[in-house]
Amino acid sequence: MSRRAAAAAGSQSSLREANRQLVVETVKRYGGLTQIELADATGLSQATVSTIVRELLAAGVVDTASTTRSGRRAQMVTLARRVGLAVGVQVGHRHLRVALGDFSHEILVEQSLPLPIEHRVDTTLDRVALLVVDLLERVGASLDDVVGMGVGVPAPVDLATGMISVHGVMPGWDDVHVGQVLSKRLNLPVYVDNDANLGAIAESTLGAAREFTDSIFVRASYGVGAGIIVGGQVLRGFAGTAGEIGHFIVDPEGAECRCGARGCLDTIVGAAGLLEQLGPTPGLGNLRDVVQRTNQGDERFGDVVAHAGTTIGSVVAGLGLAVNPQVVVVGGELAETGETFLAPLRAAVLRGLLPNTIAPLDVVRAGLGLRAEMVGALVLALQSTDVPLSVEETVEETMDVGGLL
Repeated sequence: MSRRAAAAAGSQSSLREANRQLVVETVKRYGGLTQIELADATGLSQATVSTIVRELLAAGVVDTASTTRSGRRAQMVTLARRVGLAVGVQVGHRHLRVALGDFSHEILVEQSLPLPIEHRVDTTLDRVALLVVDLLERVGASLDDVVGMGVGVPAPVDLATGMISVHGVMPGWDDVHVGQVLSKRLNLPVYVDNDANLGAIAESTLGAAREFTDSIFVRASYGVGAGIIVGGQVLRGFAGTAGEIGHFIVDPEGAECRCGARGCLDTIVGAAGLLEQLGPTPGLGNLRDVVQRTNQGDERFGDVVAHAGTTIGSVVAGLGLAVNPQVVVVGGELAETGETFLAPLRAAVLRGLLPNTIAPLDVVRAGLGLRAEMVGALVLALQSTDVPLSVEETVEETMDVGGLL
């Protein structure tokens, strides 16, 4: 074979390999697409996509199933479950959520547990490890089947280290390498991020912001935070403090915040601030009680929640001016009160933004509800994992490594 012919053959081989990787990465990104949708998303011809899917199916990398789109039969393509599983974890102020899922973004099993106030880092991470093992046993899998774990915490995180980047926000968790601790206990790659960022990832991948490339996810819970998606990517900022609207100063003479400043948004509309506004009330102990009483029609509770919506909305409007999103998605416990909270928040956001006649902004409720952050942690783990183009190659590599050990 001549040099020119060899070079041409090499170029064709490299192109086929690149196209296969493009298809795999696109399926991984969306969890599952029909072959027609894959062609649109990748820019490849339908014939090329069809050939690549057949190759990947034979290699054990993808699975296909019949589905219906617009009344027509189509082939849905997902990454095969045997490629691996992932774990998504949300560590909240008062709860722990853990889920086990696959590359189609299907959650196989999940578990939630309450947490005490100011829960200890060692005890909480022990619970995470035990829950992961328990969930794997429920589906007949082992740690060897897991490709990675995503973990969300209610604090700014330096993605490079997996550490909380602002001291005092989560007492007792400062200087703890959360990812390293869990990675050593479970022998898994662990990716740690702020919970609002993970909510943004989930909603932009699977939820209410799926059709948009620029969005803001607002998490209104025991504290307030925002996850920002620009051009389909999370905007984390240096050391992960982008979107920390809970520390926007609303009242300079207000109560002291955990961050050390006074009058932060969190001190007014966070759980402690709302409970203080409501005063001593029989049966009122936490944020879930506030949501329940609001949904039961208690006007006093509804007024407090609505005022919180207005206050948060005015801060989000400022963020919206800087980012210019296509949609604002609102999640967290307060969003569970529906339009009682969302309507005043929406009105405040729209009042504070420049009127956009070309692409009017909408403010909507999170499509994934209270599971958004947990699902986002799962998606982060999946998106951070390289998918082999052949399951057989992975098995061979594992055997080689085992032989060396």
